[in-house]
Amino acid sequence: MSAGPGLRMSPTASLRNGERISLGHDVHVGERSCLWAGDSTGRIVLGDNALLAPEVFITASNYGTRHGVPIMDQPKVERDVVIGSDVWLGARVVVLPGVTVGDGAVVGAGSVVSRSLPAGCIAVGSPARVVGWRAGLDGHHDDAR
Repeated sequence: MSAGPGLRMSPTASLRNGERISLGHDVHVGERSCLWAGDSTGRIVLGDNALLAPEVFITASNYGTRHGVPIMDQPKVERDVVIGSDVWLGARVVVLPGVTVGDGAVVGAGSVVSRSLPAGCIAVGSPARVVGWRAGLDGHHDDAR
């Protein structure tokens, strides 16, 4: 794992394949959060000042689903995950392979992020969907109430 200065990582957080995980400066990784990079290619990148609340799960790897092949024998599908700078992922957020979360985004607790999210958005749900915008980011006004 590479990390910038000011990293705050809970002792109960876990990493898998840390050589493919890169954290910016002043990143916070909450209690029981898991960052699982792929076994061969899938990387996880967190930008500066990213905040992961407790029990966030980010994975850059998933099993395939080919018919007739047992799950444990499926080839893994790996895709990079990029979490931008100044992003807040609420408690128990799940981020799936291939997702980019834009700078300044906020993802509400319990959300499942299966598609990329734009900078400055506020997103919630399963799957996560944009419900508002942070004031002053990307030209949007704070219209989430």
